[in-house]
Amino acid sequence: MVMPIYIDFPYHFDRHGRTATAVYDDHVREMIEQLLFTSPGERVNRPDFGTGLLQMVFAPNSPEVAAALQFALQAALQRYLGDVITVSTLDVSSEDATLTVELSYVVLATGDARSATYSRSAP
Repeated sequence: MVMPIYIDFPYHFDRHGRTATAVYDDHVREMIEQLLFTSPGERVNRPDFGTGLLQMVFAPNSPEVAAALQFALQAALQRYLGDVITVSTLDVSSEDATLTVELSYVVLATGDARSATYSRSAP
């Protein structure tokens, strides 16, 4: 039986000089992070991939903006990772120049419930 290999993100080499790998749960978390923090147009062959989350750090802070961003993130997660995870809860908050995304999800392959918090600040 062939076991799949999941490349660690960000890409780096392990202590043996080979491409570093990750366990499946870490790989799923890293895929979510890549989706959230990639801007649309950043990927050459997938110009619509991403969420635009990083641009929102500079946007005016309001409940309406947070709600719109939460809707956009939910749609992107469903579109690109809907076959990998089911989103349980998704909360977006913006305080000063820091944007925080709290996500609870179920990994479909294992049925395990996971949660993660992603945060970025303006430079």
